[in-house]
Amino acid sequence: MKLEDYVQKFMTTCIEKRATDLYMLPRLDEYQIMYKHLNQCHIIQEVSQQTGEQLIAFFKFQADMALSEKRRPQTGAYYWHQKDSVVHLRLSSVGDFLNRESMVIRFIYPVEGAHIQHLEPFQWEKLVELSNKKGLLLFSGPMGSGKTTSIYQLARYLAQEKVVMTIEDPVEILEEKFLQLQVNNRAEMTYEQLLKVGLRHRPDIFIIGEIRDEHTANVAVKAALSGHLVLSTVHAQNAFGVIRRLQQLNVDADMLQQALSGIAYQRLIPVRKGEVAALFDIMEGEELKEAFSGEPNQKMTSTWGDCLEKEYQEHNISEETLLEYQEG
Repeated sequence: MKLEDYVQKFMTTCIEKRATDLYMLPRLDEYQIMYKHLNQCHIIQEVSQQTGEQLIAFFKFQADMALSEKRRPQTGAYYWHQKDSVVHLRLSSVGDFLNRESMVIRFIYPVEGAHIQHLEPFQWEKLVELSNKKGLLLFSGPMGSGKTTSIYQLARYLAQEKVVMTIEDPVEILEEKFLQLQVNNRAEMTYEQLLKVGLRHRPDIFIIGEIRDEHTANVAVKAALSGHLVLSTVHAQNAFGVIRRLQQLNVDADMLQQALSGIAYQRLIPVRKGEVAALFDIMEGEELKEAFSGEPNQKMTSTWGDCLEKEYQEHNISEETLLEYQEG
């Protein structure tokens, strides 16, 4: 098989499967080619060491990366044209202790193709309702649970005649209608600095890829208090953990309570049709206020368990899935 045929096969497979990443990893005297979808890795093919090295060299050339450097980390980017669509690719390469080079390619799809099915449609309506109230709406959940996709779906739904600005590290979904900024610490474009610039642009909706430090947390709260809708993610194991995490980042409790309009913990739940659907644990209103003084070890709201039990009784999810996701 020609090198071009391998490239076409692997890229077509990834795009058709809506893969998030393509891996080219050295294994003894060969390379393993696999893709990641919904946080699960799937092997496409194993190729010879020579073919693996040629594939990596091909992608590095396309992304204007140094072909002669096979040991130190490198990054690059370029656009892949597939039929009528264009997919943005971000590349990362590095050599291991045996000087065998590996590469991972991240796929960034246009927002039109980024869509999540919802297990309980009323929850999506609730998120839209919360978004119309302005303030800070935070999403949490493990990596690969669809948080960014949900945020973009919300913003796109609300974005009629509104200015939407995103600040991400890195940008994960392309949307031409949004003003998308990307963190670049080397160029001194940090979350905090871009947020300050963003406020001067006066957007109606802010998307902050992740609140990960004290400065970002406080600027996000202030932006929400000044009348913006701020959508962001926070690393926490449940909705209650989001409040504790922001308090650890030294956000003033009174300011946070004023700014916070809602919290949505999200998981992608396997359904019997062989697909996945998003289930949210949403806190808002009085329940959200009570969470500020609630039990520190509290995990999920009663609604989460009720929704899972309902889906099980209606034969939409298996008993195994019911038990696996009961605690988030």
